[in-house]
Amino acid sequence: MLNSPLSGARSPAPLQRWLTLVSAALLLVTVFLVAPPEGRAQASGRAQTAVSLLSQGKPATSSSTENAGTAAAAAVDGNTGTRWASAFSDPQWLQVDLGSAQPITRIVLNWEAAYGKSFQLQVSDNATDWRQLYSTTTGTGGVQDLAVTGAGRYVRMLGTARGTGYGYSLWEFQVYGGTDGGPTACGTSNAAQGKPATASSTENAGVPASAAVDGNPGTRWASAFSDPQWIQVDLGSTQAVCQVVLSWEAAYGKAFQVQVSDDASAWTQLYSTTTGTGGTQTLDVTGSGRYLRVNGTQRGTTFGYSLWELVVHTTGGGSTDPVPPTDPRNPDLGPNVFVFSPSTPQAELQNRLNAIATEQHTNQFGTERYATLFKPGTYNADVNLGFYTQVAGLGLSPDDVNLNGHVRVEADWLQQGDNPNNKGNATQNFWRSAENLAVTTPPGQIERWAVAQAAPYRRMHLKGAPEIQLWNGGDGWASGGLFADTKIDNTVVSGSQQQWMSRNSEFGGWAGSVWNMVFVGTTGAPPQHFPDPAHTVVGQTPQIREKPFLYFDAAGNYNVFVPALRQNSVGTSWSHGPAAGSSISLSEFYVVKPGASVATINAALDQGKHLLFTPGVYHLNDTIRVTRANTVVLGLGLATLIPDTGQAAITVADVDGVKLAGLLVDAGPVNSPVLVEVGPAGSAANHAANPTSLHDVFFRIGGGAQVGRASVSLRVNSNNVIGDHLWLWRADHGDHVGWNDNTAANGLVVNGNNVTMYGLFVEHYQQYETLWNGNGGRTYFYQNEFPYDVPDQASWSSGPGTQGWAAYKVANTVTSHEAWGVGSYSFFNTNPSIVASRSFEVPDTAGVRFHDLVSVSLGGVGTIANVINNTGGTANAATQQRYLVSYP
Repeated sequence: MLNSPLSGARSPAPLQRWLTLVSAALLLVTVFLVAPPEGRAQASGRAQTAVSLLSQGKPATSSSTENAGTAAAAAVDGNTGTRWASAFSDPQWLQVDLGSAQPITRIVLNWEAAYGKSFQLQVSDNATDWRQLYSTTTGTGGVQDLAVTGAGRYVRMLGTARGTGYGYSLWEFQVYGGTDGGPTACGTSNAAQGKPATASSTENAGVPASAAVDGNPGTRWASAFSDPQWIQVDLGSTQAVCQVVLSWEAAYGKAFQVQVSDDASAWTQLYSTTTGTGGTQTLDVTGSGRYLRVNGTQRGTTFGYSLWELVVHTTGGGSTDPVPPTDPRNPDLGPNVFVFSPSTPQAELQNRLNAIATEQHTNQFGTERYATLFKPGTYNADVNLGFYTQVAGLGLSPDDVNLNGHVRVEADWLQQGDNPNNKGNATQNFWRSAENLAVTTPPGQIERWAVAQAAPYRRMHLKGAPEIQLWNGGDGWASGGLFADTKIDNTVVSGSQQQWMSRNSEFGGWAGSVWNMVFVGTTGAPPQHFPDPAHTVVGQTPQIREKPFLYFDAAGNYNVFVPALRQNSVGTSWSHGPAAGSSISLSEFYVVKPGASVATINAALDQGKHLLFTPGVYHLNDTIRVTRANTVVLGLGLATLIPDTGQAAITVADVDGVKLAGLLVDAGPVNSPVLVEVGPAGSAANHAANPTSLHDVFFRIGGGAQVGRASVSLRVNSNNVIGDHLWLWRADHGDHVGWNDNTAANGLVVNGNNVTMYGLFVEHYQQYETLWNGNGGRTYFYQNEFPYDVPDQASWSSGPGTQGWAAYKVANTVTSHEAWGVGSYSFFNTNPSIVASRSFEVPDTAGVRFHDLVSVSLGGVGTIANVINNTGGTANAATQQRYLVSYP
């Protein structure tokens, strides 16, 4: 870092300063020529005149200032000879308060020499909850004139990476409202019509909240006969609201407020009255938000509140944002993707990796998401992966990116047993991934990958380590993981790792076994032997497509590679020559960033675009609908989708070859009947030649910041679907966890025929955890835990004479089904007297066959009476493991 200069000693080169001042002056002349006096005309002819400068002279604040002469106010004073400058560190921000919510169409940044290389422009209604308008990681300084779309009261520049050794410095920060093409009038369409509506109460079932937004003046919402009461509508995305029309029935509000919010929690008032008279009220308002609420505090009659219609008009009519194009040479991947090249300074690279590792070390239920990507070349780095972090190479082959050092996961943060100093527990090392890299450890050093669920080690080449350890290397615990399309030159030592799935991989050797180690299409695997050691070996993988991945080509373009479908395969797709498959330019993708509306996402899909979700948490007000064959939906950095309104997060039509990959679907507070559905009910098409596939798709019910509820996590109605590493988890720890809190009946329901699952983890659901209704199903590796929190036996039964629900149920109508290497465990710690009649329940028919089964009573807490049907023996405190080689 440069030594700090004396205050005021720094300035740009003379020519640069002259150009900057001239550019700024021309912009100001333009404003003075076209901008009318500030103000907003009334509703009927109301418009905001083109190109109004909204920020000048308004209150401004910042995260820091370099000195007293570079205050935040200097960036909005209209004087290009004064500036705001920050401290010499990241991150920093500058924000301006426009005084009221305004539509925003343009922001001009007039940088001094100390500019932002990586920054976002954001808006907010409360200076707390921010929405992104623009983001870049390749800022070049100078004068940046940026067209944006949004609305809000507060506007912020958030800098995350400086372009120099100094801070951030702006001569002027100018925010404009209106449009360059003419006036922005209040729209005439009803933004509320047909949108999800809720209310504090209803008088009866015939007057629901939805009746006030159905466009039918003959239906109405009516509340209970008390104060206060409210009705709110979810507009689907943040809208600039300019008018609200209330069509009251006879039971009206005398005192009420009209409010908006971005999260349905923190509300901003647009209008208030204590002298309402009912009838039809047309209210001109100014503000923005996703949710609009009418909050009644005093009724005008002895009845409740009753609205025939709640109409919301927005600036510009509330149309869908246009789908932005993607530059395949310089895509905007958002602020949480870090792309390294061989020219990246070693210290900068390692410092970034260390900072992410520190932040994510114990961040099990946080909202931060990261992807660290390496362009082809050679690096020296120690990658210590924490939660919600993806490390990946950007080559076509793992060997295109050679990393000397480590890509590792340690068991070093979670207490094991009663000893607070024993941190060898890896059973909660979830949600992280390593992909598409070659790693050479320092001479003689081992690699460690101590993980549990949802932590794939995929398309990797481990070259130097004498061994890779799948636990802490000592007395620690670990609980499940995946090797796929991976080559490990030397030995895998599984140690105390309880279960593991290896598919299409190549090992120098394997040592170790606990309960359930499964190898499919893998060379260097141990020989078939069950149960001691518990090695289930299937020689070939009958049908598989590897996960799509992002890569960077020699011409300087980003693409997504889609591996070809393979039949009866053994070993990796890449280590014996170039992998078969096809490339899709990133220009054919909509690069989705947090804050994008579902309407825009679906518009992109309707245009035939694929989706690349950048790292972040996405709150969905509607369903993402994939309707076209061969669509790729790929997430980076454990991109997380939360359906907030009780709808599915994703549905897929009954079409060929859709790929869903790299996503975490987190249930929202309103119960969703299903989170992801592949094919509508009754799907019947044959997709054998080009199946839909799901890769590293994970589901979570509860545990995080919000209540999570969903009846079914994943329902597969289409035929020939492939699942390639899925973890479906009803949370057993974290927040909002309890038998009546994070409710979920089924993890996986399969109705389609010839569906195949490789590496299926399903845990803690309250009824059948996996319910298989289709014929021709196959599962290679299954890991399950029954729900921990069953309160009593009477609350948990699938029918008379049966205790509990089977972990894996094959329907009685099924005539063909086969599974290899399946395990189910109990830990009924809420009530250790609970009994499950069986782990697996199947029809007794020759076409239904199971191989290598195990039931475990963990620590003897609870009982599993039989392994499968009425066979296999009881797992309990006396005999904690029960194995069965085959059934029937």
